[in-house]
Amino acid sequence: MNITKVPFGTYQGKPVTKYVLTNDHGVQAGILDFAGLLQSFKVPTKDGGKADMILTSENLDEFTNNGFCTNRLIGRVAGRIADGQFEINGKEYHVEQNEGKNTLHGGTNGFYSYIWNVDSTNETANEVSITLSLTLTEEMDTFPGKIHVTATYTLDNDDNLALKFGATSDADTLFNPTNHTYWNMAKASAKTVDQLKLYVNSKNHLAVDDGKIPTGEKLANEGTPFDFSTPTQLGDALKGMASTKENGFDDIWEVEPSLTEPVATLEDPESGRKMTLYSDRNALIMYTMNSDDPAVYNHGEVHPHLGIAMEAQTLSDAIHHPEFGDITLHPNEEKDYTIKWHVEY
Repeated sequence: MNITKVPFGTYQGKPVTKYVLTNDHGVQAGILDFAGLLQSFKVPTKDGGKADMILTSENLDEFTNNGFCTNRLIGRVAGRIADGQFEINGKEYHVEQNEGKNTLHGGTNGFYSYIWNVDSTNETANEVSITLSLTLTEEMDTFPGKIHVTATYTLDNDDNLALKFGATSDADTLFNPTNHTYWNMAKASAKTVDQLKLYVNSKNHLAVDDGKIPTGEKLANEGTPFDFSTPTQLGDALKGMASTKENGFDDIWEVEPSLTEPVATLEDPESGRKMTLYSDRNALIMYTMNSDDPAVYNHGEVHPHLGIAMEAQTLSDAIHHPEFGDITLHPNEEKDYTIKWHVEY
């Protein structure tokens, strides 16, 4: 087990560093202090090489110059907040509306816009970890309260990579973070996620309006392209979405939270590579990169359905739907959330 660090370009004139966590099996996770970004997640291959489980680049500009939050930490609130407004304890708040009239992913100055502090790195016989932190004020991101956030990535010798978020605030605010990594563990010649098989422990997905804001209604997955209750080839599911305006998925599944039973799995039958996702929250937002915008890349590749984002969080716009979960954070309160990925190869 070891951690190494290497320079990874500059952002707004400040140096960015990559921290490479490696376990005894040769599994590696590359973490940037910029945006707490998961830059790589490599596993050994049968021919003695390494394969990345995620979309990546060795060029920082390809991360910072695209609008898809690629592989970054997201917050204070992942997903959308209707009309950029909410109430806590009867007091109304207004935050930046950065997607039409709504707020998306914490606004333009959310978690993904900053170089985080590296508080510590730790190496033991069985795991290596790095803890990042960020403090945001209302003047920085328009959300109420001064929030202090930590994000700890831990790689162990069981081939698990865990991400634990923690936060405190000096005033009422919201906290519903996620990681926005795009996955595709298929062989390099595979141009889309079509051959991957996806399982999601979910019975329902959320109905949304034209702005992708939940209406409050839950729709049954069974008998629809949203049903991944058994491992399903993504290409087959995407054919069922071809007539939608997105030409793919950008949707919210209600899942069974668990850090011991899989929330979802994604696997490439050809290579045998597989990722199992665990989360202690009740939603999985999945986006299949439906755009051919040149800002979406993977070592120069640009085309729809190149990867799939699997964002574990509390159900979107929960502040307007109390039954979705409590995403408020109050003074003298500490909240923490965990996402864990297990890889097989």
